[in-house]
Amino acid sequence: MPSPEPRAVAERQRILVCDAKAAARGLRRGMPVAAALALAPGLRLRERDAAAETEALLGIAAWAMQCTPSVALEFPDLALLEVSGSLKLFGGLARIEARLQQGLAAMGYSARLAAAPTARAASWFARAGKHCLIADTAALEGELGALPLSVLQCGQEETLSSIGANSVGDLLALPRDGLARRFGQGLLDALDQALGRLPDPRGAFVLPEKFSAAIELPAEATQAEALLFAAQRLLAQLEGFLAARAAGTRRLALSLAHRAAPATRIEVGLVAPCREAAHFALLLREQLQRTALAEPVRAIALEVQTIEPLQHANQNLFPDALHEEGNWPRLIERLRSRLGNAAVHGIALRADHRPERASVHLDRASARVDRASARVDRTSAQVEPGAKQLALDFDLRPFWLLERPQALEEKESTPCHHGPLKLLAGPERIESGWWDGADTARDYFIARAGNEALLWVYRERSPAGAWYLHGIFS
Repeated sequence: MPSPEPRAVAERQRILVCDAKAAARGLRRGMPVAAALALAPGLRLRERDAAAETEALLGIAAWAMQCTPSVALEFPDLALLEVSGSLKLFGGLARIEARLQQGLAAMGYSARLAAAPTARAASWFARAGKHCLIADTAALEGELGALPLSVLQCGQEETLSSIGANSVGDLLALPRDGLARRFGQGLLDALDQALGRLPDPRGAFVLPEKFSAAIELPAEATQAEALLFAAQRLLAQLEGFLAARAAGTRRLALSLAHRAAPATRIEVGLVAPCREAAHFALLLREQLQRTALAEPVRAIALEVQTIEPLQHANQNLFPDALHEEGNWPRLIERLRSRLGNAAVHGIALRADHRPERASVHLDRASARVDRASARVDRTSAQVEPGAKQLALDFDLRPFWLLERPQALEEKESTPCHHGPLKLLAGPERIESGWWDGADTARDYFIARAGNEALLWVYRERSPAGAWYLHGIFS
C-alpha cells in the first residue's frame, strides 16, 4: 500500500535506505538524519529492524523454493538459489529471473538479481548491484575483476585500499603468497570459491511445515480495498510457499491488528485445496467488505496451519466443451464468502419417509454422500387405487420444500392457494414416525395453481383433514 509521504530507514543516525519520493528530495544513503529531515520535513523515518529483515528473508527463501529445492541463505540480505537443475523445466535462466522478479514485486520487494556459475560470485554481483546472467566459467574472472572491494565484506577493505587494491581484479593481480601472509588464507579461499577453484558448501534452507507471515501497514487503514491491497502481498508469498510444497490449503486465517482493540480475525474456508493467490484474494474481498472493524488496522498477518497435497485433474488432448464440468467448488466458496458459512451447506439423504426429515444439512458442502446407505425405502408410500395417473413419477420431490407447511383454505372440498387448486396426481400416502412421537399420516398430491405453478400439497389423514402446502416444483 503506497504512502503519500517520503519514507526512509535509518541506522545509527544515518540514512540506510530511502524510497523514490525521498530520493527525489535529495536524500542519499549515509546522509545524517538531521540533514535528511531538513530536506524532507514530512519524512517518515524508521529505525532498522533486524528481526523483521530476517523474517522477510526467510519468507522469500520459502517462496523461492518453488523454483528449486536448493536454497541457501547468507544473512542479512542474500538468498542463493541453485537453479542448474531447473533450467529445462522453466525454459532457461532468463525465464527463471523474470519469474523471480515478477513474484518479488508482487510481494512488495525490490531485489537485485545476478546469476553466475558459483554462489559466491553471484552474491558479489548482487551486492554490487550488477545485473548479469553468466553461464560460462571462463568469462567469470574478467567480470569479477571489475567489482569493488566492498562486495567482499571482509572488514579489511581500507587496509587493502591502502596498498593500492581497489577492486577484485587488483587482488587477483597480487602475489598469492604475500596476500595470504598479510591478510590470511580466508581471503584467498573466498576468491578461489568465487572463481570455482574451491568448493563452497552451504547449509540448505529447510521449508517450514506451516505458513505464517505479517506486514505492518505504512498508514492505518479501514477500507476493504486498502486492506486487500496489502494482503495480496502475503497471498503471493503463500502461493509460492504452497507451490514449493506441491500442496494447497482449505483454510487460511487473516488477523487484523488494531491500536487498542483486540485483533479482528477473518477465516476463509475452501471446499477443495487451492494455492492460487488470485482466488484467495477474491474470497477475502467478500469477507472484508462485510466485516465491521472496531478500529483502523495497523498491521495484518496471514496464517495457514494445515496444508494437504494438491491433486491435479487429467487433461484431455483436445478441448471438449460438452463434457466440461462446472467449477462447483469455486462457486460454493464464493457464495460462502459473500453470504456466510451458515447460509451455504450440503444436503444428504436420510432414511426417513417424512419429507421434512428425509434430508440432513452437512457442515461441509464438499462432503460426499454414500447414496447406497442413504437410499430411502418407499414401501410404505402407497398410491390409492383409482387415483389420477399422469406422466409423473412419485419419486419426484419438489426442489423447494417449505421450512414449515403452510395451511391452505378449503372451499367446497377443494384446497385453495390464490384460487382453487387443480389436483393432477395423487394421493401418495406417507405414514411414518410412530416410534419417535412425531406421527405423520398424510395424503400428498401434485396440484396446479392458477398461475400454472406446480405445488406439492397434502391433506392430513385425521378427522379434520386440513390441507397444507409443503413444496413448490416451479
